[in-house]
Amino acid sequence: MLSRSRKITLGTKEWADSNVNCYFGCSNNCRYCYAKKMAIRFKRKTEKTWKIMEPNLKAIKKGYLKRKGRIMFPTSHDITMESLSSCLIVLKKIIDAGNEILITTKPRLSCIKLICNDFYKKKNSIQFRFTITSKNNELLKFWEPYAPLFKERIEALKFAYHKGYKTSVSIEPFLDEDPYTLVDILYPYITESIWIGKMNYVFSKNKTPKLINFYNYIDKINSKENLLRIFDMAKNYDNSIVRIKDSIYNFLNKVNLK
Repeated sequence: MLSRSRKITLGTKEWADSNVNCYFGCSNNCRYCYAKKMAIRFKRKTEKTWKIMEPNLKAIKKGYLKRKGRIMFPTSHDITMESLSSCLIVLKKIIDAGNEILITTKPRLSCIKLICNDFYKKKNSIQFRFTITSKNNELLKFWEPYAPLFKERIEALKFAYHKGYKTSVSIEPFLDEDPYTLVDILYPYITESIWIGKMNYVFSKNKTPKLINFYNYIDKINSKENLLRIFDMAKNYDNSIVRIKDSIYNFLNKVNLK
């Protein structure tokens, strides 16, 4: 049974009190990206220009004060070798102001190594939340075409974990029919939490025979039956570690009310 009294939060509020970004666009160019959807809707970017990352000079140059609660960085772009130098500048300002920060990224090992080494003395203020949505590289290449593949992401997780950083993972959207096969691989390197969520947005549907199976597969794994199974299986794990995201709660609650 789903809890009717559960408080449902929206967007980044599920994880942090505020967020900071310092680029427009994201070179990962994920097919389900909500930030891309909104940028195109409000004419800040186009489908073709979204993958071109442009520095937000105002956000990079400004000062940052101590904020109430935790800050998530970044939320609408990723940390890549292209954006790393500016991201390091912003991270340093946020951390030096005494803030607690949640670094969210589809991790590139080279970037994570530099971040870990640069902020080692401040590591107690930092938690990593790595997005690792599948162990299947074919799925990753389709849905997250320019993001790192599975091996690099888990190596980045292991590196941060062995460096003594707080580590967590987002499996949102889960791309494997059974995300717990991935949970079992990640579990030994987690100090905080693993979050499982569903795909909420599909940016465009290329209905060519070669690609349509990817979209049909998402419809299948996001079925009520599979989501209920995922919800129920969470009971087999420590609920302080494995957590179901509001994207699944929202969907199941809507279905149950029909």
